[in-house]
Amino acid sequence: PRNEAIRARPARARSYDRVYPVEAGDVTFYILIPSSAQGLAVPRSKRPESPEKPTIGWREWVGLPGLDGTAVKAKVDTGARTSSLHASGVKEFVRDGVNYVRFVIHPHQRRSRPAIPVELPLLARRRVRNSGGQSEVRPVVIITIELMGQQWPIELTLSRRSGMGFRMLLGRQAIRHRFLVDAGRSFLAGRPSVDLPSPTDSKP
Repeated sequence: PRNEAIRARPARARSYDRVYPVEAGDVTFYILIPSSAQGLAVPRSKRPESPEKPTIGWREWVGLPGLDGTAVKAKVDTGARTSSLHASGVKEFVRDGVNYVRFVIHPHQRRSRPAIPVELPLLARRRVRNSGGQSEVRPVVIITIELMGQQWPIELTLSRRSGMGFRMLLGRQAIRHRFLVDAGRSFLAGRPSVDLPSPTDSKP
């Protein structure tokens, strides 16, 4: 039958990129779009290119703008998920029904000054495995840090790091989507512009 011949898909349509059938009563028409019809193609949306991330080294001086603007030397450890800060005299208390934690930070290794008292809301208590492989429960607070001209809040567990080489450990969760890490370089963000206090016999 004639209608069946019209409905049949033309053999030459195979050489076209796209074939669109259009029903008109008992008759089927085909709209054929050749590969040369560039203007009819629907453009694909391009994924926006993300700006290049700045690079930091495996150790950096990290600013604490909310804590007297001091800076602490931190180890950047992408193998650790969470970040931690050396703190002494850690005590939890309740004020107006809100859990707080009081502690003192000594930002400079092997120095007793400055000693900065801090009170912050207690975010949580988290079980963390320390460098010796032992599991311990630590208080968690949120502190704003500054690095490479950027400021942002991060979660920090409070721990005794007096025996460690750094007063802060910066884990991958804190720097995710912000920086690249060059494990062979140090202090790419610069050093503190102020003189550090002299060492003392006290090592809190």
